[in-house]
Amino acid sequence: MLKTVRSIASLLLSYGLLLVAMGLFNTLLGVRSQIEGFSTEVIGLIMAGYFAGLLLGALYSVQVVIRAGHIRAFAAFASLISIAALVHLLWIEPIAWFVLRLLSGFCMAGMFIVTESWLNERATNEIRGQVLSLYMMTNYFSAGCGQYLLPLADPAEFQLFCIASILFSLALVPVLLTRSSAPVLVKPKRLRFLDLYRTSPLGVWGVFCAGLVNAAFYGMGPVFAQDVGLSIAGTSTFMAAVIFGGLLLQWPVGRLSDRVDRRKVMISLALATSVACVATVVIIDFGRFWLFLIAAVYGGLSFTIYPLSIAHTNDFAAPELRIQVASGLLVAYGIGASAGPIMAAMFMGQLGPEGMFVYSALVMGALGAFGYYRTRRRAPKSSEEHGRYIVTPGGQFTSEELYATVRDQMDKDLARIIGGRAHPLAR
Repeated sequence: MLKTVRSIASLLLSYGLLLVAMGLFNTLLGVRSQIEGFSTEVIGLIMAGYFAGLLLGALYSVQVVIRAGHIRAFAAFASLISIAALVHLLWIEPIAWFVLRLLSGFCMAGMFIVTESWLNERATNEIRGQVLSLYMMTNYFSAGCGQYLLPLADPAEFQLFCIASILFSLALVPVLLTRSSAPVLVKPKRLRFLDLYRTSPLGVWGVFCAGLVNAAFYGMGPVFAQDVGLSIAGTSTFMAAVIFGGLLLQWPVGRLSDRVDRRKVMISLALATSVACVATVVIIDFGRFWLFLIAAVYGGLSFTIYPLSIAHTNDFAAPELRIQVASGLLVAYGIGASAGPIMAAMFMGQLGPEGMFVYSALVMGALGAFGYYRTRRRAPKSSEEHGRYIVTPGGQFTSEELYATVRDQMDKDLARIIGGRAHPLAR
């Protein structure tokens, strides 16, 4: 294990710096947009550009990685996103910021692909779970820490944009200096979306709703915090509370869903998230401590919907199509994530800052209702038939192949290939 950690240490360091920078920049841009006088609806559109870029990157940036190689592609993506951070200062205009967010999202998707495929290539079957745990710790810890850089300077000035750009550029250094060889990435074939939906309607809708809600939080959370009167430091703490809270329930929920009907767990979580959203609206006037506490509860509940939906879908997916299923789920998440900030901004424009949580409560309530409907339409999988629940970033957009969601099946496929039996997709 120690040898493997050494071989991926530079990659994880680069990835961590990226998420620290992105955690800072996403929150900064929401605050700065308000300072510039953009309307709530316009801010929602700007923030949606990032998730639309992630969707496009999930579909097409893999071609850049295949053509240029992991290291050069990572360097190109990081350079472009560093430049984009500074251009926001030079061209303060909503349409320009939307385009820059689109570019940033595309580049981040490419860097996710590089990171996850590299980790997958380095991890052996015996230590794969430990490597993935280390990856997830890096993900949540870095994204949370990025929030605490916001109070270092005035968001109305240029310094924080420069800090974000510096961090994006620094993320290049560990990867460029690594002596580890990069893997070869092969783009998987695609699965028709209708076939994916037929495989697991609840899984697809769960991923879609996770995109609607999680992207709305990342895009409009800073706007909500500012509108309810939180300071810059308070906004940072609010965002960090949700992100760190997102990590707390991952393992307990995963263990529970491996033992009982995942649909019942998903229904319970969706309805509990809806209740947490309503509680957030009610508790706003009770003081900052209670707001941060319920924010952590909200994060812990809402960020489990995404990996749970993936695990549920893979319970019903054909073994030879697991990677294609994962790619299709990524598209479903991306569509939801692209629409989430815009829809949340519309609610906020009509109802005030509380509209973001009213919107999320409605989405999660609808998911819970649909989940109950599905329990009447299909028999559950037994616990023995369940695939293994693997923690994946509930608030971050992962790579096209979502390697973490299909780890067990890839191991089985590899064993069959080694045993002399060709994989069905290789015929």
